[in-house]
Amino acid sequence: MALKYQIVPVTSFSQNCSIVWCDKTMEGVVVDPGGDVEQLAVIIQELGVEVKQLVLTHGHLDHVGGTQPLAKKLNARVIGPHRDDNFWLQGLEGQSKMFGFPLTEAFEPDQWLDEGDVVTFGEESLSVLHTPGHTPGHVVLFNQEAQRAFVGDVLFNGAIGRTDFPKGDFNTLINSIKEKLWPLGNEMTFIPGHGPESTFGRERASNPFVADEMPLY
Repeated sequence: MALKYQIVPVTSFSQNCSIVWCDKTMEGVVVDPGGDVEQLAVIIQELGVEVKQLVLTHGHLDHVGGTQPLAKKLNARVIGPHRDDNFWLQGLEGQSKMFGFPLTEAFEPDQWLDEGDVVTFGEESLSVLHTPGHTPGHVVLFNQEAQRAFVGDVLFNGAIGRTDFPKGDFNTLINSIKEKLWPLGNEMTFIPGHGPESTFGRERASNPFVADEMPLY
């Protein structure tokens, strides 16, 4: 598999930040740099990855808190999430106070992401799905060939994202999972925003929120 990744849990919320790269060119991206910027910078250097872009799945502080300082340190562009999460990014100062995080100032990315967009690095790419429900502008990134999806807080091993935040919606989230994620295939391994990896097939068989009693082969 030419697509490589390393998960680095960051912040007191143990958010799964992912360094993703093409092992032929060593160009890569960082998905959801929520914090612990110095640690991330050291690991990126040790891996030898040239990070061109930081990609955000949604606007919650534990996923985006380290974006601005890391972008500056790496001279990287910031892309995503979908523009419907702009209100979360503009409210980062308030989020910082609410969760007792270091002050994070509001920002806008260099580019919003829409469904059908493709994020490229080296000879690899991640395709974009718009998956509202947890937040209205949440996006998921996937590579069909590598059978990997970075799903932020849409879906977890045995659980789903919260929908009690502003503009969250339970039915919308369930539809995003069943209509956008399941068609990617049961073998697709996903990296959630928190906790261990799983596969869509395993969640379809056993996740109490979205299981469809599909037989496991």
